[in-house]
Amino acid sequence: MRLSELQSKTIVSVTDGKNVGNIIDVNIMMDGHIESLIIESGRSFLNFNRDDGTKIMWKDITKIGEDVILVNLGNK
Repeated sequence: MRLSELQSKTIVSVTDGKNVGNIIDVNIMMDGHIESLIIESGRSFLNFNRDDGTKIMWKDITKIGEDVILVNLGNK
């Protein structure tokens, strides 16, 4: 699967069914395995500042479907 395919999927939390955000980057380990997905964080309306994003660990991904990635964020 290509990064562009992952980026086109909606990320949904299995705990509350909410849309988590969009993938903007991935962290890849030296052996080539994906360690985590970086999800875009919200922007401040007044100053348009963005932070580096939120990290979702690969182990927290429950299922990757055709259109959706389900993640178990627990109490995060």
